[in-house]
Amino acid sequence: MTNDDLDFYAAIPVFDSFADVMKPSRYRPLPEDWVVGFSDVVGSTKAIAQGRYKAVNMVGAGVIAAVANALERRPFAFVFGGDGASFAVSAADAPLAAEALKAMAVFAQEELQIDLRVATVPVAEVRAAGRDVRVARFAASEHCAYAMFAGGGLAWVETAVKGGAHLLAPAAPGARPDLSDLSCRWSVAPAAHGIVLSLIVVSRGDDARFGALVEEIVAMAMGAQDGGRPITLSSLAARWPGQAIALESAAQAIPGQSRVKLRLAAWTKFTLGVIFHKLKLKAGSFDAVAYASDVADNADFRKFDDGLRMTLDCSAEFADALEERLKAASDIAEYGAFRQDHALMTCFVPSITDRGHVHFVDGAGGGYAMAAQAMKMRRAQA
Repeated sequence: MTNDDLDFYAAIPVFDSFADVMKPSRYRPLPEDWVVGFSDVVGSTKAIAQGRYKAVNMVGAGVIAAVANALERRPFAFVFGGDGASFAVSAADAPLAAEALKAMAVFAQEELQIDLRVATVPVAEVRAAGRDVRVARFAASEHCAYAMFAGGGLAWVETAVKGGAHLLAPAAPGARPDLSDLSCRWSVAPAAHGIVLSLIVVSRGDDARFGALVEEIVAMAMGAQDGGRPITLSSLAARWPGQAIALESAAQAIPGQSRVKLRLAAWTKFTLGVIFHKLKLKAGSFDAVAYASDVADNADFRKFDDGLRMTLDCSAEFADALEERLKAASDIAEYGAFRQDHALMTCFVPSITDRGHVHFVDGAGGGYAMAAQAMKMRRAQA
């Protein structure tokens, strides 16, 4: 791997105001020989109807954890989509990322009975189709930055893969990705302002007015109470984590290994976490108060990946106004929205003393997957 491969993503300037998300100057085109990875849960709507969206979310976040661990936790560009994830890696890292994807598909099926579609696509092929993949870095906090994508390439990849192109075959039965430090123990209190709104907004074609519309919608969201933030110090809680413990144990399991020991270990970590959180304790370089603050600050409740995605804690009246504005802009953009009363969060925490731990946020009732379904239904009725 060349130094250019290692330095490309890390060298991209970080912007710290989400209002800048549509500025072209923030984005850099990926190198020609890089590869885009894509994953999504097949039949996520059915799984949501069965009450399994926490498992679906964990699979989506698990893709990012699996690739991160395969790359020895080197920084790379990724975006969490609720029922899947997309990312970009160098040509040198592409084989490792592909193996992680293939093993993740086996894990999802064998441990959780979830079908995960996985694929990799060369950036050169995306460009040959007339699209591009450009990446930016947004600082959710001073310690944590997330990738943003523009250029239409990720949307093109999603359509191509769902049409059957570039699919990766699953790994051999029994294969497992490294999902170390993936967890979903945090619970989130009910929406402080009435509802949790999951919102997706995408351009209708290549309308030049789309950027201005996104800037307007972002400004509206930032003007909501608490900036629409669904994860705050006051909303974080450590409630009964039975489902989370089961999912975390499955993520760490090796075929033939005792699940009882894994669950006991997970319960021990959860109990210690509750004690430290409730009593605001410190131990060595770990400070429970600072850690909880970072969890809230590092949450990825807004992002851009060829479309705007936001998970907002807001009033029903605010959600109505937001949707009315989007309906009025139907010649510029398509949108999907879904309302629920809670958010949920899945976390990747390689080290509790490294303040860059990442936290993936979605709506607890179906979130982005249901917003995408609403957009499809609106499209079919048009």
